[in-house]
Amino acid sequence: MKRIKLPLKGERKMTSRERLLCAFSCGKPDRVPVSPQDLGRLDRDSPLGRRLIEETDITLYVGGGFDIFVGRSLKVETETRGDLTIVVYHSPKGSFRRVIRRTPRTSACIEFPCKGPEDVERLLSVPYVPPSEEQIESAAKRFLETKDWLRDNGLVLYGLGDAVCFPAEWLSPEDFCLLWADAPELMAEMVRVANERLLPVVDELCKRGVDAFRIVGGEYVSTQLGPQAFDILVKRPDKELVRVMHEHGAVAYFHNHGPIMRYLQPIAEIGVDALDPLEAPPWGDCDMAEAKRILKGKVCLVGNLDDMEVLDKKPTEVVKEMGRKLIEQAGPDGFVLSGTASGTYGERAALNFLALVEVSKEMA
Repeated sequence: MKRIKLPLKGERKMTSRERLLCAFSCGKPDRVPVSPQDLGRLDRDSPLGRRLIEETDITLYVGGGFDIFVGRSLKVETETRGDLTIVVYHSPKGSFRRVIRRTPRTSACIEFPCKGPEDVERLLSVPYVPPSEEQIESAAKRFLETKDWLRDNGLVLYGLGDAVCFPAEWLSPEDFCLLWADAPELMAEMVRVANERLLPVVDELCKRGVDAFRIVGGEYVSTQLGPQAFDILVKRPDKELVRVMHEHGAVAYFHNHGPIMRYLQPIAEIGVDALDPLEAPPWGDCDMAEAKRILKGKVCLVGNLDDMEVLDKKPTEVVKEMGRKLIEQAGPDGFVLSGTASGTYGERAALNFLALVEVSKEMA
């Protein structure tokens, strides 16, 4: 991504977009950005939603709405039986199925389609037809429309699953781990195929104006499989992914929940611009001062106030003091004071984000 310079003394203050881009390039903005990650449970047109847009340095997410990894040729049959939806997939090597249970409030996959190597082989045998130009154009249009709506009040990130999301979404967590233990070459092949399909789509999105990506998926490996798998299944393919983004000057923003300290250096080696959510104990293991020492000048730190347990529960004065400490530890360059990307924060957290803006201004 292109580096953003701080306006000279006496010039106007930075916009929220400039402030975030400056931090993401490990620069020192006019103040540390305070960035709610999306709008949580707030309506963007509500009075409080409008205040967040106008007064903080918000990041908004836009999704693609199509399957990059499987493509458009997979033959599917769907049947509903009471609260169950049964999806049967047909491949040249045989059929396999997914079962989803729905309630009035939510839904969940209770049977994943790939139960082992044979089902993976079935999935990989499906002839690949990539997303259509119309699908890619529509996704880019949604991104650009959101960007136009937000203007300079923040940054829009295109949510993108990396290549390891392919096995992680088609195998249950247990079978995902077992496939790596029993057939690591097949897991690596799934990821290789997925990345081969992903890179041209990202290239096309960039050509259509998508200029910032939020890469998700690494936590499937960091929390379940360990460092060796992270190197093979995340670091190596994601370096190629980030290279494509950076060739177009786009932001590569990396999202990775869970214990993170032993993965900081490998993530830096991927070449990403920013990393969230850097959760503190007991939800993660992040020591922000040590993380800053490791990543300073390489990757912007984004976090680490827990959305639900800190921002949505603790008194404002406590949250403000925690914010001051984080700015001292991780700022003023290459740091964005933020939550933990739960997407579930409410009004109390929103008001605390607004209070943190005042802390950031005081410490500038």
